[in-house]
Amino acid sequence: MVRTAIWFAYFWYRLIITYPALLKAKKLYKSGQKNEMEKLIFKTAEKWAYSLVKLTGSTIEVRGRENLPETGPFVIVSNHQGNFDIPILLGFLERPIGFISKIEVKKLPIVRDWMVYMNCVFLDRQDRRQAIKAINQGAENIKKGTSIVIFPEGTRSKGMEMNPFKSGSFKLAQKAEATIVPIAINGSYKIMEKNGNRIKPANVTVTILPNIQPAVYQEKDLKELALEVHQLINNQLKK
Repeated sequence: MVRTAIWFAYFWYRLIITYPALLKAKKLYKSGQKNEMEKLIFKTAEKWAYSLVKLTGSTIEVRGRENLPETGPFVIVSNHQGNFDIPILLGFLERPIGFISKIEVKKLPIVRDWMVYMNCVFLDRQDRRQAIKAINQGAENIKKGTSIVIFPEGTRSKGMEMNPFKSGSFKLAQKAEATIVPIAINGSYKIMEKNGNRIKPANVTVTILPNIQPAVYQEKDLKELALEVHQLINNQLKK
């Protein structure tokens, strides 16, 4: 319980002290210094996320970095075991990324501002029309150079057993004609969800699987594609 209380206090403390960097990012944006702004956003987000994960006492092992495209934006398709999946990917992939996030996150002060500058997209799962607009916006962001993470399960599995993938999530990659990078996260639920939302150390493995080029999947039915990628990630988790 003490570790959990310390973590949440640190979460808000670290978030608040990023505010000057957020103001600088806004200034760089207004002055047209896009490259400098993006570097600042990436480094600030990476350090913040990395520190949050390390404070849990957890060990993160990333495998298969060679499968990340060297250039150009891509779509990461990952399973979703727990709340720490996002800071793990932000802090340990060593790549600037945005997310398709549930719209409720917009209620978090400062967090939402950083997410806007990271080109994240907020998705209202209860509003089909807004969800379609969000997918279209995400595709446009990818075309403009932002790599995006999607969790096609739609919610946390809170364990080893994956939920089915929602095929509509793959519309994002299809519209953007982007490379798909499947990622298997194994053990993140043990940091929080397994313990009744109390934070404890865990060993987490992040495996980056061979990427899938648009030419391979573009003509496939989205349901078929969703099943194939789900199977790839599930097979990795069971090794």
